[in-house]
Amino acid sequence: MGKINIEKQDSVKIYKIKKTLDELSRISGRGTELITVYIPKGKQLHLVINQLREEAGTADNIKSAMTRTHVVDALSRVQQRLKLYKDTPPRGLVVFCGAVPPEGGGPLGSEIIKVWELEPPKDLATSLYRCDDHFHVDILKDMLKDDNLIGFLAIDTKDAGWGLLHGDKIEVLRETSSGVAGKHRQGGQSARRFERLREMELSYYYNRVAEVTKEFFIDIYPIKGLIVSGPGPTKEDFLKANYLEYRLANMVLATLDTSYSGSEGIREAFIKAQDVLSDFRLSEEKKLVEKLFREINNRSGLGVYGLKDIMGFLKNNVVDTILITDDTNLHRLEVTCRRCKNIQEEILEHNKVITRKTELLNQPCPSCKSMDSEATVQDIVDYLSTIAIPFGTKIEVISGLSEYGVMLSSLGKSGAMLRYNPNL
Repeated sequence: MGKINIEKQDSVKIYKIKKTLDELSRISGRGTELITVYIPKGKQLHLVINQLREEAGTADNIKSAMTRTHVVDALSRVQQRLKLYKDTPPRGLVVFCGAVPPEGGGPLGSEIIKVWELEPPKDLATSLYRCDDHFHVDILKDMLKDDNLIGFLAIDTKDAGWGLLHGDKIEVLRETSSGVAGKHRQGGQSARRFERLREMELSYYYNRVAEVTKEFFIDIYPIKGLIVSGPGPTKEDFLKANYLEYRLANMVLATLDTSYSGSEGIREAFIKAQDVLSDFRLSEEKKLVEKLFREINNRSGLGVYGLKDIMGFLKNNVVDTILITDDTNLHRLEVTCRRCKNIQEEILEHNKVITRKTELLNQPCPSCKSMDSEATVQDIVDYLSTIAIPFGTKIEVISGLSEYGVMLSSLGKSGAMLRYNPNL
């Protein structure tokens, strides 16, 4: 038994891919003019470029002049972008390109060609070209699904429970009582006969537990590891007697002593399994958020919250790690005067960005009164990442749905651990 080897994914990279896929999922073309290209790991880019060149020739047969123009322009843009790569990225490449309405909408004919390039989070084996009225994002979305599943079995002679650790939560799948008599026999039964009947009941119970465990963790949820827990020696007896299907027996990461079996035993086992699950994302989130709260409660000066304060500390190279939930829905709006380079900066919720951007662009620069300004909008995690990279600051994106994400939400959905107390 030992630690499971689970691939750790960059939480910021995963967050950015999810946000891009959400954006792409909302786009609908006015014709079959949205291009999706999946380039698998190891495929030669010149072959893909040749295919797209042939598709551009075929596109000349499209009846609608506008759709034909959009498709040809999109195919040309994708080819141009691919020529910038020397080789296909190590895990493959996905490109989305098409004519989409300008920000805030617009009349027919106002569409602009936009292109998105994504490196998949896992090795891409699929080769795909589609010209459709929507982007094909399902393959990438499937890659983001958490396949690092850990099974929990909490067992004693009274009852058993099965649980699954996946993504951001522990789920209790089922509980069952054993039906096995207690150790004290009823009057009128010989000790030997009672013990023999009890052993038969235990054997039947163990077989039933083994069958349900196989059904859950082999047939329904293909787990990467199994943790067996419970009070007393029952769990060891169950494992030593080889009731467990051999594939599951080879996945056992640890047997843990707990005070309970059943659903309570599953939750207790998760708490006690931190060393075994140290590479698992939920465990990492737990440690990070608990450390932040510990620093805040201890008033060490090393734990802070509030996005404005965090950004100030970050720009002064004081921040070691930023924690932020994936549901902040915040963007940074920057309006820059082209004449005097004065910058106005605001952090806004997504639904307020367009209105505020229009307001600021229609107002004179507060510094030189010029009306010539430009605006950029950036997702808050992207913006923090841009600032953090030169300082070596780590950013951890926490699931807002998890127990620890909810804890972080109580602080305004973001917090940071500092390298030193700046007030000393």
